[in-house]
Amino acid sequence: IVVGGIYGGVFTPTESAAIGCIGTLAVGVLRGTLKGRHVLEALLATAETTAMIFVILLGAEVFNAFLALSQAPDLLAVWITEQEFPPYGVLAVLLLAYIVLGAVMDELAMILLTLPVFFPVVTALDFGLGSTEETAIWFGILVLVVVGIGLTAPPIGLNVFVISSLARDVPIARTYRGVLPFLATDLVRLALLVAFPALSLWLVRVLS
Repeated sequence: IVVGGIYGGVFTPTESAAIGCIGTLAVGVLRGTLKGRHVLEALLATAETTAMIFVILLGAEVFNAFLALSQAPDLLAVWITEQEFPPYGVLAVLLLAYIVLGAVMDELAMILLTLPVFFPVVTALDFGLGSTEETAIWFGILVLVVVGIGLTAPPIGLNVFVISSLARDVPIARTYRGVLPFLATDLVRLALLVAFPALSLWLVRVLS
């Protein structure tokens, strides 16, 4: 239902999550494997997660309002351009910051709190791309990649701890060893995207 609905254009991927929940609930009730207690526990867990997300969003909105009033991102962008730092050197520092933060922060909170500061800096630098819009798209793709790396990178890596909590009989050191090949390929992919922006922009250019 979920996959067919997405590829059939019936609903969006976000809406498919709700359809999947409704379908799972219906199947569980019809088969008699889903009791009222289970439904209540699921609803409470969903409410807790939703409340956490909205608190993060509220905090991000307050932070963004502060940045807008103080004009700190614009001032930072002007200062960096005046210092004539190498654009790719600045980009490397920003991506490294995302990897470090991704190891200790929630993905949504990190993006919402850092993007208003980092985005004006990147768009003010000259990376030799066709336009500011292409630079913005390219940087957005890089951010998503490095956030994923940060969530699996030692010594913390929140996703690794989630996997370890599900597979309690597997030592966490073994889990980290299993993650390393994937981490290495992610770093290679990141290096290619930085060195050859066209890899992430060719579809945008075709559609435009």
